[in-house]
Order: sequence, then C-alpha cells, then structure tokens
Amino acid sequence: MDDTTLLLNGHILAGSEDTYTQALAVRNGRIAAMGNNEQVQSLFPSKAYIIDLQGATVWPGLTDFHLHLRLLGERLAALDCEGCALAQILERLRVHAEQATPNSWITGYNWNHNLWAPPLYGTRQQLDAVSNGHPVVLFAKSLHASWANSAALALAGIQHDTPDPTGGQILRDAAGEPTGILLENAMRLVDGVLPEASPQQMATLLLIAQQHLFSLGITRIHDFDRWEHLPALLALESNGQWKLRVRKCLPVESLPEIFQGDARARLVNGERITPGWIKAFADGALGPQSAAILAPYEGSDNLGFTLLSAQDVLAMGISASNAGWPMAIHAIGDAANREVLNGYALLREYETSHHLPHLPHRVEHAQLLAPEDFSRFASLGITASVQPIHATSDMDMADRYWGKRCASAYAYNSLLQSGAQLVFGSDAPVETANPFRGIHAAVTRQKAGLALPVDGWYPEQRVGLAQALRAYTSAAWLRPGNTEAALGLVVGAEADLIVLDEDPFRVSPSEIWRLAPRMTMVSGEVVYENANVHPGTPG
Repeated sequence: MDDTTLLLNGHILAGSEDTYTQALAVRNGRIAAMGNNEQVQSLFPSKAYIIDLQGATVWPGLTDFHLHLRLLGERLAALDCEGCALAQILERLRVHAEQATPNSWITGYNWNHNLWAPPLYGTRQQLDAVSNGHPVVLFAKSLHASWANSAALALAGIQHDTPDPTGGQILRDAAGEPTGILLENAMRLVDGVLPEASPQQMATLLLIAQQHLFSLGITRIHDFDRWEHLPALLALESNGQWKLRVRKCLPVESLPEIFQGDARARLVNGERITPGWIKAFADGALGPQSAAILAPYEGSDNLGFTLLSAQDVLAMGISASNAGWPMAIHAIGDAANREVLNGYALLREYETSHHLPHLPHRVEHAQLLAPEDFSRFASLGITASVQPIHATSDMDMADRYWGKRCASAYAYNSLLQSGAQLVFGSDAPVETANPFRGIHAAVTRQKAGLALPVDGWYPEQRVGLAQALRAYTSAAWLRPGNTEAALGLVVGAEADLIVLDEDPFRVSPSEIWRLAPRMTMVSGEVVYENANVHPGTPG
C-alpha cells in the first residue's frame, strides 16, 4: 500500500457553496486530485487507503485567528466558572480545594460578575472561606480582571499601601483594604508569583488544548499567548507530537528579547509553528468598563483606559516592521480603535517612505467603532480580526454600557461592506473555541439554542454563511492577495479538512451551533475521529 488516501462517496466543498465533488485523493500531505469516484480512483490504480464517506460533507479545516493556546490548556485543566452564579463558583472551589495537593495554587477561569444578582464583584473573604488555605486566583471571562484570595494577595505582596500599577487598579473597600479584585495591569502582581509550570506540565497542557481544538474541526490557529510556552511547542514539534498549525504571536514588551534571540529566524522555516504578529494593547475590555470610548459609559463619566497613542503605535510598529513583524493591536472601544487606526496611518506612511512592504497589520476585536472609521480598515489595508461569539455573549452588557452606540458595535457586516478584510476567531478561553458556535453567532446574531433576539441582535450586522466560512478559512495565513482564495478545498492545498455528518449550507442557520466534525485531518493524517466514524479500509 502506498501513501495515498482516497476519500470516496462524499459531498466535498470545492470552490463555492454551490460547487461540490464526490471524491478526493491525498498524497504526501496534499490534495492530489478531486472529481467523481471513478476519476479519482483511475488516477491512483495502485493500492491506496480508502475512506468511505457514505455521503458525509467535507469542509476545509477551520482557522481560529485569535486564541490563547496555553491559557486554553490551563482552562481545560482548571476550575470552570463559565456561566456560574457566585454561589456555584464558591461551592466548586470548596470541592476543588478539598481535593487539591497541599499548598498548591488553585486557578480558575471565566467568572462574569455581570451575570450575578446583584452584579457586584466578589471579595477575597468569600474565597478565603472555601479555599482550605490554598492561594487562589480566578480569572474573569474577559481576562482583564482577576479575583484573588488573601493567601494569593499576601504572596504577591499586595497590602493596604500597595500603589496601583500604571495601567491597572487594585480595587479597595471602604477601609482602603484590597478587595481581591485586580484590574488590567494590576493582575500581573499575582500572575508574577504563580508557580511556573514544569516543561512536562506545559507540554501536557498544550497537548490537551491541541486535541480539544482538533475535536472542534480547527486545524490552524493564531496563538496570542505570550512566549513562555514556545520552547515546549517547539519541542513537541521536533518529536512529532505537535500537528496543529500555529502562527505564534509575541508580546510587544518583549521586543528586545525577540530581536536578540532572532525569534523570527527561528520560526520562519517551521513546518507547523511559524511567526505571526507582535501583539500590543490599546485599551481594556467591556466587562470591567476599561475599554477606551469616545463618550462615557451609560450613566457615568467613565471613558475607560487608553493604553496607547498613535505615536506609540508608530514607534512600536517601526521597530517590529523593520524586523519583518506585522502588528496586531487589541482595541475594544471606539476611542482605542480610532487611535490605533491613526497610528497605523502613520505607520503606512513610514513603510511607503522607507520602501518597506505594507505588512498585514491587524486590529484585534474592533468591537465598537465610530461609523466614520469603518472605511479606514480597507483604505489602510488593515485586517479586522474579530470574534463573532463575543457579540452574542456581550450583547446584554453592551446594551447596558454602550446604549444606542451598539448600532456600530460588533458590526461585522458593516466592516465587510466597507471592503475590510475580516477574519474570525474565538478569543478562547474567553469564549468557547467551537467555530460552529462562532459561525452561528455571525449568521444569526442570536444566543445558541434560544433564537433570541428573534431576528438577531442588530440583525443588519448578520453575515452570510459563505462569508463566515471564508473568514474562518480562506485567508488562513493572511498572505497579501489571499482574500479571494477559493472557499472550499482545491488541488495542491494542504490536506487539512474536516468531515461533517450534515452540510452546514443545508442546515437551518439556527441549528449550525450543534454541528461537530466526525473526523479531522491535518496533512492527510487523521488527528481526531469520534465514535461514529466509519473506518477506512485498504483499497
């Protein structure tokens, strides 16, 4: 038997939502042929491994353009606070603390005080009562706030007189004592004393995340975690355990170390792990009301935190661009987005005047935009990297804090109509990494399983399924000029694909969130299959 795999009797997306083929051949990790069963089999008369798809649909493997790989692995192994009331979190912590290794830290993720009644932050005393002496830090769903108990605060040296760090805040009670809630850069005070994972622990967390992503049909990611786990990633790749394709993004504050170690040269020839973008933050997030906005949050005089100026964007962009790194800047509020776009305009002028290529710079999230700023993405050649599931997760909170401004929030259709290149991700573990949840949110603007609001939240911002699929696939590496790539699978492409029992184009939009792959392949290798997969057979 040679190294060829034939997928027969399928419903294979091949170019557009109206174009399908029956079979494809995979050879040397790439799609070698497509056509009907007879055509494909005639090209490979020697023995080949055959997978009978029995009418199943085949899509390209999906790309998550913004997630946090190490944090996702930690999230999958940590205390889960997703969707929990305050009392539920405390009970889960009590059980977890009773079973934890003595003196070990307990971490958790995805609490959201905006869902609680009343919507007030938790306190260190609440955690103290159930933590059994363990230091505890629980990260908010936004990842822009953390909640620590007294033991964790003490280890971090946070006391009554500890000053707020630049760009952050230690919340305090009426007596001036820390409450346990840390916002933005103040989170780093506790983060800095969390014990380092051993190389083996780090590898285990990464492999957990990889398999989880394969089970969702994701074959490529853009990883926006920091670079501490990069050695473990490279080690896994070198020993053959790492299959997921990763564009590794690195933090702007580490530019000196990145340049000194020539990280780009180390990654540029990688097979599965390659260089991505330099990441910076222009503001905070919606949940803690730290996103920078042009007019105050509803019912307040708060404008959030502005962390970068246009000149800052230019300066860091020059440093990164001269070394071949494009920029990716987190901007949530309309003030932050405008400042970043102003900075990118200056950077484009610099690139032009110094005869440098216009790199594929990005804005991450772009959640609230002033209407006059939509067209600037296309005119400047800036990619809008957004997460559709944020729209349905945040919509109640956005209505509360931004009011009528939400007409230009999470405005994916407006961005598309303005000519912007749009790519989709999840921001996992802030949200689920499930791309079918993201697609559902993009095409319906409704909460999964509830069909609410009836027509979708600001339904004019819905996008079509083909547009959503393109945003999850066709510009996978954001190569210049790649925006018009074929929607489906093509001969010569890497054989990264997923097998689905149903064709999403034939499913009610309200049911798309239920879809899940029965098989995932990377370079023609089956990296995930569920219990219902029909096994392949030698030809």
